[in-house]
Amino acid sequence: MRVLRILVVIALTIQICPASSPDDRQITDPKSVTSASNPAAHPVPIEDLYYTRNIAGGAWSPDGKQVVFTTDMSGRLNLWKVNAAGGWPIQLAQSDDRQFNPAWSPDGKWIVYQQDKGGNELWDIYTVPAEGGEITNLTNTPEIREESAIWSPNSAILALNYKPKESTVYDIALLDWATKKVHKLTNESSKTYSWSAVAWSTDGKTLFANRSEISGVPESDVYAIDIATGKLENLTAHQGKILFAASSASPDGKTLLITSTQKNGFQNVALLDVASKKLTWVTDTKWEAGSADFSRDGKSFTYIVNEDGRIDPYLVDRVSMRAEKIELPPGLNSFVSTPTAFSPDGNRLLLSHESSVSPADIWVYDIASRRAAQLTFSAIASLETTPLPPAQIVHYKSFDGKTISALMWVPFNLKRDGSDPALVLPHGGPTGQHVDYWSPQVAAFVSRGYICIAPNVRGSTGYGTDFQKANYKDLGGGDLQDEVYAAKFMESTGYVDPKKIGITGGSYGGYMTLMAVGKTPDVWAAGVEQYGIINWFTMLQHEDAELQAYEKSLLGDPEKDRKIYEQDSPITYIHNVKAPLLVLQGENDPRVPKEEAEQVVDSLKKDGKVVAAHYYSNEGHGFEKRENRIDAIRRSVEWFDKYLRNKQ
Repeated sequence: MRVLRILVVIALTIQICPASSPDDRQITDPKSVTSASNPAAHPVPIEDLYYTRNIAGGAWSPDGKQVVFTTDMSGRLNLWKVNAAGGWPIQLAQSDDRQFNPAWSPDGKWIVYQQDKGGNELWDIYTVPAEGGEITNLTNTPEIREESAIWSPNSAILALNYKPKESTVYDIALLDWATKKVHKLTNESSKTYSWSAVAWSTDGKTLFANRSEISGVPESDVYAIDIATGKLENLTAHQGKILFAASSASPDGKTLLITSTQKNGFQNVALLDVASKKLTWVTDTKWEAGSADFSRDGKSFTYIVNEDGRIDPYLVDRVSMRAEKIELPPGLNSFVSTPTAFSPDGNRLLLSHESSVSPADIWVYDIASRRAAQLTFSAIASLETTPLPPAQIVHYKSFDGKTISALMWVPFNLKRDGSDPALVLPHGGPTGQHVDYWSPQVAAFVSRGYICIAPNVRGSTGYGTDFQKANYKDLGGGDLQDEVYAAKFMESTGYVDPKKIGITGGSYGGYMTLMAVGKTPDVWAAGVEQYGIINWFTMLQHEDAELQAYEKSLLGDPEKDRKIYEQDSPITYIHNVKAPLLVLQGENDPRVPKEEAEQVVDSLKKDGKVVAAHYYSNEGHGFEKRENRIDAIRRSVEWFDKYLRNKQ
């Protein structure tokens, strides 16, 4: 049944001619949007959606025989491993808390990973024997984040991204495997730049790293760091706001594979010669290209291109510079790479595939035969036999003529009679992007007859630097109007009842939901707000230093730009709310604290408005535990059913 579904997706997708760049996007005629007929369509059971597994990350064993990855097969995001040729996965580590970024030691004996507590994002580095056994917390620092461990070639040192809880920035630290002692390699003096480790040189004497501005502005440099002395060498010194970010080093350490916006303000891929610091450009696109990995022998490398929310992977021969697209079903196709997606023998690549109708799974691509085989199988059987409409990419003009891209899902078997309910789904960030992803939430709504649209409003990534910066000091202004015009677009299709439009999102999407129901109250008939910001001033009091710096990069100085903070805070408009509002919040959220949700509920209750709230213990920014994810979507569906469809 999975093959049938993939064939259907391809058949529906090839009818849409992608634009060659953001400049070439054609405005979609709303009347061209149609609801297909499918007599087998039915609501997907919510439990089935959330018993379908999440899968993240992945790493080859040094002998290429196994793959370690994260999945919530047990209901918790823990480490599992599977035979690279296929088979039943084995759980490697068990915890009520989430485990990410597994990395196999080069000698094959150990696997390290990061784990937090109750969603607090204060990660520690743990280790487990590769064959299973006793788990050890290597860092055990409740007030410090240690993340994304990278083994040195001789398995003697781990490079870590390191940030104390009260710091705004990350440094790089080294963990000595023999003594388990940690010391900092960098000591960043600025409060607005962070370090992240990228790759070791083959001799283990040099660590390549990125130093990046922590705001949403794409500004960063690539460095070589001498491990013995800590001496820093900037390999991409430049003027102005330009992104230079390395992702991989060639085996001889002479070349880095990087992503940069220097070429045209859009992300492109280049090779950086370490000695001469000269760039050789690999791509020339106004879509978002991203560098990936060198092969183990250095003769080839990989990159990805995000074209309007769909991602394709490419394999490049380094001598001829010929790029070949790796053929996988349409959707999001990215390399799984810790430390590289190339297998130890160089013959295979590890990739992740997902789409709006297919949950994320790991695939193994055989380079010689150009064939991909699915390694993990996330969807349970009932989901495989349930037809779901794929996302389609639409484009519309906003209030000021800007072209906005959006993903849109149209349920089966609708009549074009202006009677159907619809939902606008703002994304997080704001420096983020809706892509052709698998969303249990969307599947739950769409299979129950809700038309859904997910706009990439101004401030989104994926459409160039200027578009990303277009909401600076205007949060909840132009970007909110882009959401409103998404609702207008849906209404123009002839399917949607304008009195049955709701809005729901999390994080910045939750903020946008609050701004929408307060600032444009007549557009929305109901809302579900998840861990969103109500007041930028109180956020500054409760959020950590890193997020404070990010907030100021978007809104300006809280004293000099006080009026901007006020006009961009949903609390300013909360008394205008007309739509019934459901608030969902993690009690342990380190990014948007519980106090923000409490302000929303208290204000609306005092005004006598329709509001309800539910708080999830041991959850952070977003809900990870299966029972909480099921509960949240049930509450959301029931809320919209009640207020958009008059179901009691």
